[in-house]
Amino acid sequence: MEPSIADIWMFETMGTATLVLLGCGVVANVALARTKGADGGFLLVNFGWGLGVFAGVYVAYKSGAHINPAVTLGMLASGEGLNALQVVSYLGAQMVGAFLGAGLCWLAYRDHFDHDESDPDTTLSVFSTAPEIRNAPANVGTEVIGTFILVFVILSFGKTPSELGPLPVALLVVGIGASLGGPTGYAINPARDLGPRLAHAVLPIRGKGSSNWSYAWVPVIGPALGGVLAGTAARVVGYV
Repeated sequence: MEPSIADIWMFETMGTATLVLLGCGVVANVALARTKGADGGFLLVNFGWGLGVFAGVYVAYKSGAHINPAVTLGMLASGEGLNALQVVSYLGAQMVGAFLGAGLCWLAYRDHFDHDESDPDTTLSVFSTAPEIRNAPANVGTEVIGTFILVFVILSFGKTPSELGPLPVALLVVGIGASLGGPTGYAINPARDLGPRLAHAVLPIRGKGSSNWSYAWVPVIGPALGGVLAGTAARVVGYV
């Protein structure tokens, strides 16, 4: 049954908030000082984001569990028949959820943010991505490739991730992070990066520094383009 607009707003918000809370939370656990998971490594981050997707898809199943604007745009490009109001609702709810999830992560780790001796870039890394080598065209290309794989494989699973179940999607996210996450930190989700970056900008985090807005367009444009290309390709090969 097609979700109502109210369902889209409610469940996409809750699902995306769950994803971002757990995803940003694992980065905080690894990156901030004096946590139980300090220096846990990038693979722990990969699994944390994957499990965040796992939980987020379950929470958002009543709305189709997009929890990612790239998935919404990919489905639109694949010919799934989303109307303008549905698309705006998905995108809006995902942004609100991402912002709320980042805020909850800050609350959970507030003492560590306030007492952390790391530089401002470490604090920002909890909320948003940044490249290891800054080269905008290459960074966009990496995000396009990673998001294309995400959305194309999701569409090969079925019309929405929840039709096959969250576990394959979660494992896919772990795989993308482990394989393609090195150059940019693999946003592969415009809301996942932009919502927490906005939260970083407005939250009263001690010594937080810049929110790096000059890079913020990359993890929005790259994943959006990757999602559209994946949806188009899935339609061409007959996955949808």
